[in-house]
Amino acid sequence: MKNIKIITGITALFLVSTGCEKFVDYDPQEDYQITANDYLKTADDYQKMAVGVYTPLQWLYANPVIGDVASDNSVAGGENATDVLGLQQIDDYTTNSNNSYLTEAWKSCYEGINRANYLHENKDKLNFVGKDALYGEVYFLRAYYYFELVRMFGGVPLFVDKRLSATDSRQFERASIDQVYERIELDLGVAIGSLPPINAQKGRVTRYAAQALLGKVLLYQEKFDAAAAMLENVVDGPFNLVTDYADIFLESGENGPESVFEIQYSNISPFYDWSNPGRGQGNLAVQMCGVRNLEGTSPYEKGWSANLPTEDLADVFEAGDHRREVTVLDIEAYKEANPSMNIKYLVAPYKNTGFYNQKYHPRKGQTSGQVELNYTNNYRTIRYADVLLMAAEANNRATSPNADKAKEYLNMVRQRAFGDELHDITSSGPTLTQAIWDERRLELAMEGDRFFDLVRTKQANSKIAGFVSNKNELFPIPQQEVDISGLTQNAGY
Repeated sequence: MKNIKIITGITALFLVSTGCEKFVDYDPQEDYQITANDYLKTADDYQKMAVGVYTPLQWLYANPVIGDVASDNSVAGGENATDVLGLQQIDDYTTNSNNSYLTEAWKSCYEGINRANYLHENKDKLNFVGKDALYGEVYFLRAYYYFELVRMFGGVPLFVDKRLSATDSRQFERASIDQVYERIELDLGVAIGSLPPINAQKGRVTRYAAQALLGKVLLYQEKFDAAAAMLENVVDGPFNLVTDYADIFLESGENGPESVFEIQYSNISPFYDWSNPGRGQGNLAVQMCGVRNLEGTSPYEKGWSANLPTEDLADVFEAGDHRREVTVLDIEAYKEANPSMNIKYLVAPYKNTGFYNQKYHPRKGQTSGQVELNYTNNYRTIRYADVLLMAAEANNRATSPNADKAKEYLNMVRQRAFGDELHDITSSGPTLTQAIWDERRLELAMEGDRFFDLVRTKQANSKIAGFVSNKNELFPIPQQEVDISGLTQNAGY
């Protein structure tokens, strides 16, 4: 059970997508001022509204899946060639601008941005204790949504001063990538200046989370000196690597000592809407990862056999690397090792690799209500190990490289993985940089960063089958935004 609860009913106070065909699919009714006048009267009202800004984070459940399926880490899987069709397209590099997963990512991010802007508009209406910190959370979240958009789609429409209204249709053009990053940096700068280092309510944004995200944003722009300096704040913070890598992904490991920021999922109000299953409180991506038609007494629950780790990923782990068994579930090996469980699965998945996503595999007892829609597994958005590896890269690629510090951070991660110092990296220069990139794949596999890491490090063309340079670095802008809002499409789509 999560400490920060996403309040489903709060969506009624925001401009929620209703299928209206206009820019980012918002209902154009002009009732915001009434809502603000009637509701935003107390500090508690602002707190509840801020929780509503977190809500669309949950709807981005497919983004981490996309980040691995689009890479060499996993395949779409599913029941057949037409199951999870949007993921099949992303996997096969036949993606078009009507892809449902990409459209949902776009809409969810802009709904989050619009909610943040709603609070921004009403910032001066009331003063209360903790207001600056609360708005630090809001600006962090707006930056997060824009970061998801810019790394997926490139330059996107940029608006920060107000919510969208009916008169705004066709008024926005795509900003440049640099302009979007500039806005993200500004928002995170404000967040860092106002957020506390620790938040008593687990799951809420902290100063360290904002510093880590800004460090990542700077790394993506190859601003290595600034990234290294920013990430050092988090390296020196209150975090540590947990002893057992497997503990991170257990229910008991959520919001643990390695967690810098996690997207919280819950089933406090079980969600049953199959017409829009990704917009509940539960983590639908977990259901997607399970073994199809699984039977027996194992701790695992059955699922939809999507997002299957590749043999290439399974083979890249060295002997003795504890992360392999935590990342990749070899169902046949597990079945043979546990005959008393009577494990059966009647249908092999499409593009069967024999492997399943162990980190986010559905487990019995971690859901309720409509079982498939209500898994409570948090998405570990930024972990301390990720920060160490980003700091290692930034230090090694800085204007004046600090290879010793880079190796120190890299080897902290490797020592946890192997349980010794015999596998430490001793190289320097470009060889060390490549070792750090390779380590990111091992440490963060099935956590959604692989595709974006390959793109930003310019390795995608040589690592991903079907990848076309100068096209597939970005996904297509949803067609409805091209047709209705007049946005220009990304090259090649």
